[in-house]
Amino acid sequence: MPPKLCKYALIALLTAILSIHLDLPKLNFLFNPNSVASAQTTDPRKAEADRLLEQGNQQYQISQFEAALQSWQQALIIYREIKNRLGEGQSLGNLGLAYLNLGDYPKAIEYQQQSLAIAREIKDRLGEGQSLGNLGLAYYSLGDYPRAIEYQQQILAIAREIKNRSGEGQSLGNLGLAYYSLGDYSKAIEYQQQSLAIAHEIKDRQGEGQSLGNLGVAYYFLGDYPKAIEYQQQRLAIAREIKDRQGEGQSLGNLGVAYYFLGDYPKAIEYQQQRLAIAREIKDRRGEGQSLGNLGVAYYFLGDYPKAIEYQQQSLAIAHEIKDRQGEGQSLGNLGVAYYFLGDYPKAIEYQQQRLAIAREIKNRQGEGQSLGNLGLAYYSLGDYPKAIEYQQQWLAIAREIKDRLGEGAALGNLGLAYLSLGDYPKAIEYLQQVLAIAREIKDRLSEGRSLGNLGLAYSSLGDYPKAIEYQQQHLAIAREIKDRLGEGQSLNNLGLALYKSGNLIAAEKTLYEAIKVKESLRDKRLSDTNKVSIFETQRVTYITLQQVLIAQNKVDAALEISERGRARAFVELLSSRLNKANSDMKSLSAPTVNEIKQIAKQQNSTLVQYSIIYDYFKVEGKLKSQESELYIWVIKPNGEVTFQRQDIKPLWQKQNTSLSALVDGVLRTIPVLSLSENICYC
Repeated sequence: MPPKLCKYALIALLTAILSIHLDLPKLNFLFNPNSVASAQTTDPRKAEADRLLEQGNQQYQISQFEAALQSWQQALIIYREIKNRLGEGQSLGNLGLAYLNLGDYPKAIEYQQQSLAIAREIKDRLGEGQSLGNLGLAYYSLGDYPRAIEYQQQILAIAREIKNRSGEGQSLGNLGLAYYSLGDYSKAIEYQQQSLAIAHEIKDRQGEGQSLGNLGVAYYFLGDYPKAIEYQQQRLAIAREIKDRQGEGQSLGNLGVAYYFLGDYPKAIEYQQQRLAIAREIKDRRGEGQSLGNLGVAYYFLGDYPKAIEYQQQSLAIAHEIKDRQGEGQSLGNLGVAYYFLGDYPKAIEYQQQRLAIAREIKNRQGEGQSLGNLGLAYYSLGDYPKAIEYQQQWLAIAREIKDRLGEGAALGNLGLAYLSLGDYPKAIEYLQQVLAIAREIKDRLSEGRSLGNLGLAYSSLGDYPKAIEYQQQHLAIAREIKDRLGEGQSLNNLGLALYKSGNLIAAEKTLYEAIKVKESLRDKRLSDTNKVSIFETQRVTYITLQQVLIAQNKVDAALEISERGRARAFVELLSSRLNKANSDMKSLSAPTVNEIKQIAKQQNSTLVQYSIIYDYFKVEGKLKSQESELYIWVIKPNGEVTFQRQDIKPLWQKQNTSLSALVDGVLRTIPVLSLSENICYC
C-alpha cells in the first residue's frame, strides 16, 4: 500500500495540535469576582478595603488584570490588619482569579487554596464553593481535567446542600466543559442540558445563554455545524435581550468560529469584526485581543498570510500591554502557525520557541507541552524525524505529568505517524494502539476512529491487508455513527486501497466510488482550507487508485471518465481559489462523460489523446517520496473508437534522474503553438 496515505492522516491531526487560539471552551467560564455583599459600616478602614475590592472588580472586568491585582492586594492588607476574615478570603480568591487570567496557574491555585481554607474556617459555604469552583477552573487551564472534575463535583455537592440553584447550574456547566475537553461530548452535552434546565427554571437568562453557547461549542466539535450555529444564535438573542454586551460579543465570536469550521471565512470574519467592535466599545481589551487573533486565524486559512500576521501582531501587542502572558504566548504560537503555513519553518520554530519560553516562565505546563508538540511538527515538516520525535516525547512526558489525556493521545499519535513515515511499523503500531486505548478510555470517538484508521494504514504498509481492512471498516463505522463526514471519506479511501491491494477489485471499485461521492459532497460544503487540502489530496489519490482498479477489470471507458472527473475537480478548485468563489457556486463545471468526449472528437473531427500519470511511493534515505510509475493513455478517434495503452515510466527517474512532468514542461517551452488546422488534441 502506498505509505503516503499516512501523510493524510497526519494532516487531520496537525490542525488539532497547532494550538490555534479560538478560546472555545473558556468563553463561558464564570470568572466572576466574589460579591462584596457587606453591610454599610462606619469603620473607615473597612470602607476603604471594600472600595478597593470593588475597584479591583471593575478593573478586572475590563481586563486590567495588573491594576486589579494592585487594588486587591491593597484590600487584602487592610482586611488582614482589621482581622476581617471574610474580606480577606474574598481578596485572596479574587487575586487567584487575576493570576488565573494572567496564566500563572500555580500562583492562582495557591491563592484559591488560601481562600478555601478561610471559607472553611468561618463556615462560609458559599465562599467555599466559589473557591472550589475556581480551583477547578485553574486545574482545567492546566489540562488536569480529572482534578478539575473533582473540584467541580465538590462545588456541585455544596450548591445542592445549601440549595444554591444558580451555583448548581454553573458547576454543572463547568463539568460539561471539562468533559468536553476530555472528548466525551455526550456527557458534556448531558451536563450542559442540566445546567440549561436549571437556568430556565430560576429564570437566569444569562446562565441560560451561557449553557446554550456551550452546547453550541460541543455540537460543532461533533461536526454538527447547523446545530452549533442554532445554539449560538439562541445565545446571541438572549444576550441582546438582556443587554449583556460582553455575552453578545462572545456569541458573535463563537458564531464566527462555527463558520470558520465550515470554511466560510468571509462570514467568520464578519462575526469576528462585530465581536471586535463590541470589545472595543466596552473596553474589553482581552476580548479585543482574542478577536484580533481569531481574525488572524481566518485570514491565514484564506491564504492571506500578511493580513493574518498583521492581526496576530495586534493581538500580541494587546496581550503585552495588559500583561497577559498567556495571551502573549498564544499570539506568538499563532504567528508560528502562520509562518508554518507559509513554509517558513525556521521562523515558525523561532516563534514557537518564544511561546515555549513564556509557557515555562508562567509555569503553564499545558502551553509548554503544546509548544513542544508544535516544534515537533515543524521539524517533521523539515524531514528531521529524530528531532520531531524528541519534541513529541517531551510533550508526551508533560501531558502525562499534568494528566492531560487529550494531549497525551495527540503526542502519541504524532509519534506513531513519525515512526510510520520512518518505516518502523511495529513501533508505529505500538504508539497508535496506545492512542486508541486513551481515546476509548475518555470516550473520544473522533480520536478513536482516527486511531483505527491510522492502525489500518500501518498494517497496510506491512502488507497485512485483512487486518488493514478490518481497522478501516471500524473507522468507517465510527465516522458514520458520529457523522464525521471527513473521516468517512478518508476511511472509504483507505479501505478501497486496501481492498485493491488484497485483490478484491469489485469491492474496491464500489468503495472508492463511495469515497469520491463523500469527498465531493464535502467540498461543496465549504470546509476549512486545512481540511480541503486533505480532501483534495486524498481525492487525487482516490481518482488514481480507482483508475487502476477499473483498468485491472478492463473497464477502459469508466477509467477515462474517472480520469476526467478528477481533472474537473482540480479545475474547479483552481477557479474557486482564483475567483474567490465557493465550489457550490461552480457545480455546472462537471466532468464530461465518455459519450460526450466521443461527441467532441466527432464534432471537431479530431483525435483526442488523454493521459493520466499513476504514482507509486518509495522510501529514499528514510523518507517517503512519490514517483511517477505508469502513464495511462486513451486515444479517442472521430469515429468514436477508444483505444487504451499503458507505459512504464519508472526508468525516467530510475536511470535518467528526471520525470515525465519535467520533460513535458521542457518540450512545451520549445515548441510553437499548434495551428488551428491540427487534427490531434492532447488533453
